[in-house]
Amino acid sequence: MTSIVILAAGSSSRFGSPKQNLVFDGQTLLQRAIKNALAVTEIVIVVLGANREDIEYTIKDHPVNILYNPNWPEGMATSISLAIETIQRDYLGVTSAIFMLCDQPFADGVLLNELVKAAGSSDKGIIASEYNNTLGVPALFKQGYFPYLMALKGKEGAKKLLGLHADDVQSVPFALGGVDIDTMEDWERFNKN
Repeated sequence: MTSIVILAAGSSSRFGSPKQNLVFDGQTLLQRAIKNALAVTEIVIVVLGANREDIEYTIKDHPVNILYNPNWPEGMATSISLAIETIQRDYLGVTSAIFMLCDQPFADGVLLNELVKAAGSSDKGIIASEYNNTLGVPALFKQGYFPYLMALKGKEGAKKLLGLHADDVQSVPFALGGVDIDTMEDWERFNKN
């Protein structure tokens, strides 16, 4: 079984306010990510950190496991470790995990299902999204990579493993993967389209 981890603990420092709560098509970006994740699996974990109070109330009625990462200032690796620890302790049937962010508004259920489907038919240990001539998230990691994910440090994200284990990665095209919301300019540009 596949779990999906939505990494939403960052402070949105470049944006200036919690981008998890930006509203697009009647839902916050985080609510949208949760909806897309739940279309694929019932095991959805959301890792919160900065601005927890402002974000958690918007998703408390969703059937997801909300984790709080008190170490979020140390970097994304702490959120990844927390999620993998929780999966290994509480979800023994999970054999792979997809990591995604909420600031890629086009990472929909179709794409997430493609990752799962590709994992089922591939002997590769990592299935990653391909966009803008690079590989990135959302990315699926089979169980054999859980120790590598736990070993990430500080600001390192799962993308580091895509480079270190390039020969064990299969890609899935994600044409709109380059659209992500990091700054107010990104958001304004996104809303014009």
